[in-house]
Amino acid sequence: MVPLSADEIAWAAQIAGLLEVNAFKPGNVTRLRDFQDCGFEDFLVSAVAIGPAFREAAHVPVGMTILRAVKDTHRLVGTNTNLGMVLLLAPLARAAGIGHPGGLRTAVMEVLETLTVADARMAYEAIRVAGPAGMGKVESGDVNDEKIDITLRDAMKLAQTRDSVAREYVTGFEFTFELGYATLHRLWQQGCRFSEAIARTFLTILAQVPDSLIARKNGMAVAEHVSELAKEILERGGSLPDSRRRDLLRLDHILRDPQHLMNPGTTADLVTAALFVLLTEGGALGHFRSLMRDW
Repeated sequence: MVPLSADEIAWAAQIAGLLEVNAFKPGNVTRLRDFQDCGFEDFLVSAVAIGPAFREAAHVPVGMTILRAVKDTHRLVGTNTNLGMVLLLAPLARAAGIGHPGGLRTAVMEVLETLTVADARMAYEAIRVAGPAGMGKVESGDVNDEKIDITLRDAMKLAQTRDSVAREYVTGFEFTFELGYATLHRLWQQGCRFSEAIARTFLTILAQVPDSLIARKNGMAVAEHVSELAKEILERGGSLPDSRRRDLLRLDHILRDPQHLMNPGTTADLVTAALFVLLTEGGALGHFRSLMRDW
């Protein structure tokens, strides 16, 4: 993979966030669905806010990109709209800026191997700034610990069994490349309308990977039940034609409550990472006009 320019990396990160929030995904903020504490416009602004940080991502430590992107977002919208997404995109963006003959995944694996204690400290600070819901407290590697003496990847290893974003750091972005990107690219190549491809990719990930945010707020049994509901839609042929849209609307109704406790936010973050890969290594950034014509 040829290294991308600073502008291309920033565009890909921003556009990935914009595309994700514009596609209909049950239980998430979309064009027609807001939460009590944040709405569609907040996510649009958040996608723009990360641009400056990601424009420098190839030349600064991963932790610095994470911290700057989260601080800039918090400055503009004042709530956590994109922490998981930023955690996923930062190493991918650095890898895209470095390039590698073996492709983006090989490049990101090398980036992950070089993460430092300083990266961990900056990422932990970003998490505290964002203040994500349902974090709780753990004995080792807690984000509120004053002294961090392990690398960011080692910190993610401690959390990999309870958080899908952390697991990506350990597995070389397995879900992003082998599930999310693979599904998204296949549907795009098959001529599926792109908004439908995003929604179906979301369902595919949710069906196979119980959502970490739902699990933190409600327990793993509830997260697994939601995955079963997504799987049932796919098994009925959930490629999102009008005849099956009622399945998505029904799932959306199930996943909505005033406190948005059932929000599959981690799944949305994984979709955004897959979109970044499609835009960069997958070549969609160079075909953006035709992609939007088929929205």
